[in-house]
Amino acid sequence: MATYFLRKVLYAIPSLLGISFIIFAILSLAPGDPLAEFGANPEVPAEVRENIKKSLGLDQPWPVRYVKWLGTLSQGEFGFSFAARRPVTDLLSQRLPQTLMVVGVAYIIALLIAIPVGVLSAARPNSAASHIVSLITMVGISLPTFLTGLILILVFSVELGILPMIYDTNIKLDSLDGWGKQIKQSLMPIAVLALFNAGAMTRFVRSAMLENLPADYVRTARAKGLSEWSVIIKHALRNSLIPVVTLIAINLPGVFTGAIITEQIFRVNGIGELLVTSVQKSDTPVVMAIVFIYAVLVVASQLVADVVYGVLDPRIKFA
Repeated sequence: MATYFLRKVLYAIPSLLGISFIIFAILSLAPGDPLAEFGANPEVPAEVRENIKKSLGLDQPWPVRYVKWLGTLSQGEFGFSFAARRPVTDLLSQRLPQTLMVVGVAYIIALLIAIPVGVLSAARPNSAASHIVSLITMVGISLPTFLTGLILILVFSVELGILPMIYDTNIKLDSLDGWGKQIKQSLMPIAVLALFNAGAMTRFVRSAMLENLPADYVRTARAKGLSEWSVIIKHALRNSLIPVVTLIAINLPGVFTGAIITEQIFRVNGIGELLVTSVQKSDTPVVMAIVFIYAVLVVASQLVADVVYGVLDPRIKFA
């Protein structure tokens, strides 16, 4: 197994380098000027703008800047933000907690809902509860998050006035009152994302369970006299979780980058919002940092998924 994972990691290195090279080239060749705000200000002399450009290394060809970026990356840093004039790591550490409090919690809630609901729905496929679950999951998948978010804002913020419309990132979590405000303002964005993710994952769980329940090994387990729920949980669910693990591995890196649309609707000052504003401002170091970390998380989540595959199904061998 160790050889298998070492080989996978070695294969991932050139892939990550290729991804970073392509993204850096696209961002460097795309229209846009990170110093546009200075160009629009007549009080900033041309020589000052030129000195700023040189200090940021923007006077050099993009291949040279890419090599320098790799050197900075090898030291565990991502450079300085053109727009914020701060280290990129400072910006990420400032925004990441906000994203995890909303997107991360919503993803965990979606998992806690999807697995048991999907199992119960598959165990009684023709029941009224199963049909209701299918309807709700279809609605959760079909409704875009921006529409669900706007509906919740209209109902709970505009009409009822019980939840804040705008997410406040300045709340101090050093008291019960602060935590209460944080939970209150997180309810709507978490509900939007949890509904969307739970809908997709529930359908995956239900579909996988319906495929495995009629299998021969399940009938054999029943013939041995095991209880119905023992057969479902210990046998059918274990094999059914393999495609679900794949879905989780694909979606999990998105927890870091955040739900961009939802963060924009509720003004959550997270990683997703930072990515959007950085692209608009041609802030290459910030965009590169987020995209590269996302790529690393994709590779890491796939490796973790491979381990889980082996745990769920002992027949899987790592060669």
